[in-house]
Amino acid sequence: MPVIVSTGMSTFEEIDITVETLRKYASQFVLMHCNSSYPAKLEELNLKMIPVLRNRYGCLVGYSGHEYGLDSTTIAVSLGAMVIERHITLDHGMWGTDQSSSVEIQGMDKLFKQVNSVHKILGDGRKFLYEGEKLVKNRLRGS
Repeated sequence: MPVIVSTGMSTFEEIDITVETLRKYASQFVLMHCNSSYPAKLEELNLKMIPVLRNRYGCLVGYSGHEYGLDSTTIAVSLGAMVIERHITLDHGMWGTDQSSSVEIQGMDKLFKQVNSVHKILGDGRKFLYEGEKLVKNRLRGS
């Protein structure tokens, strides 16, 4: 059975031990980069840890977000997060420690659309002239 592990509140030494144990006993696992504050401060999200974790451990890495807004989760996907986790609420005013940083239903719909457009926006890294550019080039350069 796949195992999902949060790295929130953890040091590299603790993650090293966890990964060593997972490699012995779990067939599949995902390390979730996370700041476990509720809500997490944007300047403490450190999303550049996503490729660091992937390179250090050679495994799937995800992102568990506990901050206000959706952009950071979309950025996490662009940095290689393969699994995302966000808390959902029906109303930010409800009782609970994470209600204010949870995503309401309409926010999840928006996040879904944003995340699904990431790979389309990033492209494949090859340089070529798009059809729309050819029209502009012909008009501006006459060639």
